[in-house]
Amino acid sequence: QVQLVESGGGLVQPGGSLRLSCATSGSIFGLHVMGWYRQAPGKQRELVARITSGGNTNYADSVKGRFSISRDSAKNTVYLQMNSLNPEDTAVYYCNLNYRGIGYWGQGTQVTVSS
Repeated sequence: QVQLVESGGGLVQPGGSLRLSCATSGSIFGLHVMGWYRQAPGKQRELVARITSGGNTNYADSVKGRFSISRDSAKNTVYLQMNSLNPEDTAVYYCNLNYRGIGYWGQGTQVTVSS
């Protein structure tokens, strides 16, 4: 059974930084994709960034140059470093794993950017 647990959200001022972590429990072998999505109030969930098992990454246009996704395979953990945060980044951030045709989601972590 695969489980994802996010951490690292919180309240930050505009221009600040946060790092989100997503720890994966269970065994994962072979091809897979891990990503971060977010959902703001009244909006649809959207892709923020993702990274493949081969290390390829892609980002939403709105976060390019500000956010960075990375992974520590030894720890089965994926990170999202978020810099230059602005109020439009306020949302619940969800970790996602796509593995063997199945999508797994974490419980979400709130990120609030406000002065």
